[in-house]
Amino acid sequence: MSDYIESHTYCSVRGLLMGRLGERAPGKIQLLAGPRQVGKTTLLHEIAAEWGGRAIFASADAPEAELPGWADGIWRRAVDNASAGPAVLLLDEVHFLPDWSRWLKARHDEVVRKKIPLHTVATGSSALDLGAGTRETMAGRFEKLSLHHWGAGALVDLLGVKRAEAPRRVVTCGGYPGARQFWKDEARLRSYLRDAIVEPAIGRDILQLEQVRKPALLRQIFALAMAHPAEILSLEKMAGSLAEKGALETIAHYLDLLREAYLVAPVPKWSGDEIRRRKSPPKLIALNNGLLLGGTSLPAPGPQTDPSRWGRWLENACLAHAWNAGQQVHYWRAEPWEVDGVIQGDWGRWIVEVKTGRYTAADLKGLAVASTKFPGFSPLVICDPGAEEPAEAAGFRSISWPDYLLGGLKA
Repeated sequence: MSDYIESHTYCSVRGLLMGRLGERAPGKIQLLAGPRQVGKTTLLHEIAAEWGGRAIFASADAPEAELPGWADGIWRRAVDNASAGPAVLLLDEVHFLPDWSRWLKARHDEVVRKKIPLHTVATGSSALDLGAGTRETMAGRFEKLSLHHWGAGALVDLLGVKRAEAPRRVVTCGGYPGARQFWKDEARLRSYLRDAIVEPAIGRDILQLEQVRKPALLRQIFALAMAHPAEILSLEKMAGSLAEKGALETIAHYLDLLREAYLVAPVPKWSGDEIRRRKSPPKLIALNNGLLLGGTSLPAPGPQTDPSRWGRWLENACLAHAWNAGQQVHYWRAEPWEVDGVIQGDWGRWIVEVKTGRYTAADLKGLAVASTKFPGFSPLVICDPGAEEPAEAAGFRSISWPDYLLGGLKA
C-alpha cells in the first residue's frame, strides 16, 4: 500500500462520491472534472454497478448524443427511474452537450422543486469547460470534485504495480493507468499517449472553445513545454522559439488553457508578492510525464543513458506530483541562486532541491540562501536512494525520489 491518500486520488474521490450519493436526494449536482484517461468513466460505471437498476449511465460523447432531444430523453428516463425511490443519473463528458450548464440547471431546479429523489453526477475532461459553465449559471447548485493524474502510490494500490517499479515508471512512462499494458513497448506506448490523451485533450477539449484563435500556436506552445520540462522560460523566449507568432498576452493565455486542461502547469516564481509572481517567467511542468514521452520521438531518458535529460524529467515528475496532490507549487530564483520548488499546502511548507547523481554541499548553496530568506519553510533535498549523506551533512533533511513519489511529504 502507498503511504498516504490525497484528496484528489481515485480512491478518495470514489469514497466522497459514494458518501454524498448516500445522502437524501435530491442533493447538489456532483461535478467531477479531471484529465483524460484517469478513471472518471470507470468510476461512473462502478457507481452504476453499486446502484444497479436505480442508475442510468449516459455519455454525451457518444454518437447518439448528436440526435435531437437525446439529453431530454435521458433525463426523462432518470426521472421515471426515481419514481420508485432514490435513483442516480450518471452523465459522462457532459460538456459536449450544447449549452450544457443552462440545460442541467433547468432540469436540476425542476427536480428540487418537485422533490424528486434523483442524484446527478456529471463528468468532464476539461476544467475550463466545466468551470466556465458552472461560473455562469450554476452557482450554489453543484459541488465540484477533481480527479488528478495518478501517482506512484495509486499504481501500487490500484494496479498492483510493485513498489520498487512504480516510481521509475511514473518518471519514464507517466501514471496513466491505461498505458500500463504498453510499458514494455515504447513505440506503442507513445502512440497511445498521443492518440488517446494528447490529441483529444488539445484537438477536442481545448480547440472547441471560442477563445482559441490560433490553434497552431497553441499546439506549438504545448510542444515547446514538452521539450523543456522543468525549465524556466520567459514569454519573450517562448515567442522567439515559435514558428507561429503571437502576442505575449496570447501565449500567457494559451498556457492557462493548457493548465485548465490538466496538461501543463506554468509554475510562477515565489517572491511573497502576488504582483511580482504574476510578472515572473514561468517554469513549465508537464502534469504527467507520459505527456513528455508522447510529445517526443526520443526514447525515455535514463540516469546512465541520458543523465541531463533524466534530471529534467525527474524534477518535472517531483513538481508535478506536488501539483497533482493539490499543493501550491512555485520556484525561487535570485541570481545567482535558485531552488527547484517552493511547495506549500497540507504537506506543510517546503523549499525543495532535486538532485540526481553525485552532489556536494557546495551544490546546495541556493537552498541554504533560500532557507535563510524564507525561515518559515523547511529545506529539503530529493535525491537518489543512498545519496542522502551530503544533504544531511549540510544540515538539510533529505528523501529519496522513489520514497517521495510514493508518499509525498508530511507536514
